[in-house]
Amino acid sequence: MIRSRVRSWTAIYFLLTFILVLIPAGLRAIPAAAAGFPDDAALLQTAQRQFNSGSYASAITTLQSAISQTPSDGEAYYWLGRSYYELNDFDSAISAGEKSIALDPKNSVYHQWLGRIYGGKADRDHSFFFARKVKEQFSEAVRLNPSNVAARRDLEEYDLDAPWIVGGNKDEAKAQVEAIAAIDPVQGHLARAVLLMAEGKKVEPAEAEYRQALAAKPKTLEPYFEAADFFARQNKPAGMDEVIQAAAAVNSTDPRLSYYRGVALVLGNSDAAQAEEDLKSYIASTPPRSDWPSHAAARVWLGRLYEAQGKVPEAIEQYRAALQLDPGFKEARARLQQLGKNSQ
Repeated sequence: MIRSRVRSWTAIYFLLTFILVLIPAGLRAIPAAAAGFPDDAALLQTAQRQFNSGSYASAITTLQSAISQTPSDGEAYYWLGRSYYELNDFDSAISAGEKSIALDPKNSVYHQWLGRIYGGKADRDHSFFFARKVKEQFSEAVRLNPSNVAARRDLEEYDLDAPWIVGGNKDEAKAQVEAIAAIDPVQGHLARAVLLMAEGKKVEPAEAEYRQALAAKPKTLEPYFEAADFFARQNKPAGMDEVIQAAAAVNSTDPRLSYYRGVALVLGNSDAAQAEEDLKSYIASTPPRSDWPSHAAARVWLGRLYEAQGKVPEAIEQYRAALQLDPGFKEARARLQQLGKNSQ
């Protein structure tokens, strides 16, 4: 009887051990998706949708969930860095961006975006330390993938804009222009136009480069909008109109067209009501994005529209709103100060 009871209790003990230890361990081994949770790939897709819609805080939450499931996923850290960057949280963006390249050190795009993040930090803090790191990352992005034209464009513009003490070098910028032109003729024309303006405001040769780029009828809108920005800076609404029509033929539904139409109308001093509608529509219908015209810029153009109409209080309101969005916006501050002087 005693032996029988011992065997019974022994059997029960092993059964409980199996239930309490082995089964939970097995459950832990079940993939998250099979357990009813979204897997890492699904979370990344959700985060990218949130990012593209401008829901950067939501994207951060989703990406943090993805990272908790797969801590070694460099792509999740890459998107996390970009999301923080859009919110101007440069310290968090740097932490995530550096983690992305630690996990995937040969990814050219990760290095390029870390360079841009360092650039945001350098501009805000006026930091030579981070400015030097910008060029390091752009250069590494180009080294890892010589066909990364966007990284070459970033490196060219850094070399043109930065002082020599932090690595600016116009000869290196010229070398990038030649390399870009050999890879992509359209981007080569755009890069050369930037170089010509940086060399001494060579407006006519630069305009010729933009027109050659557009004559190739690019399939994406970015070259058109880059040319439109040039014509806006040169106060040439007719040139803007040409570019806008060509861009609309590529994609008539892109919301950035409203911004550029509004700007062209303000510059041309025509159809103020339509200009106001276009600019307000752009602000209301688009998320803030670092690679699109800023809402602060749209508000400055609204302010200029109201100034031209003699609506000083409305113009002041727009310039103040622009400065709330971008405290470093020099034109908004200058126009606001000028209106203050004129009202005294």
